[in-house]
Amino acid sequence: MKDKNAPSLWKPEILFLSLFGIGFIPKAPGTWGTVAMLPFLYLLTVLETPPFLLVPFIIVVTIISSFLSEYVQKQNELHDPGWIVIDEALGISVAWLFMSGNQPHHLLFIFALFRFFDIVKPFPINYLDKNIKHGAGVIIDDIVSGLFAGLIYSLGNFIFLHFYA
Repeated sequence: MKDKNAPSLWKPEILFLSLFGIGFIPKAPGTWGTVAMLPFLYLLTVLETPPFLLVPFIIVVTIISSFLSEYVQKQNELHDPGWIVIDEALGISVAWLFMSGNQPHHLLFIFALFRFFDIVKPFPINYLDKNIKHGAGVIIDDIVSGLFAGLIYSLGNFIFLHFYA
């Protein structure tokens, strides 16, 4: 018997929210969703893309993802399913906006910081995660995790450049 809450990858909204099925990898789908963005962000880094060019993309995808998350959760009687990983893609993208180095290890620092904040969810991230009930609640905690990761990266980079380099 088929579970009525089981999503189908044949639906475009499921395909989008799961990053083309990456969210259905059984172990650590959030980490895999983040990893999936690394080649794209690395390409932007190598091409020396100004971060402000990614901002409109992040805003539009955040809005679309929030409404699609709300729709899918209501349709399938779900609450913040783990297979929705577009939020991780958005969060690591927000963290990338703060990146100042173009070497791969900078991207790895951003990745590690973002995953830390996304998993640990210190205040106010945990508050947003628990208290925003709309589909935006699925997305916004990762956006804020990306902000935290980017700010901590920037602080660490500043300290390193001014005191150790």
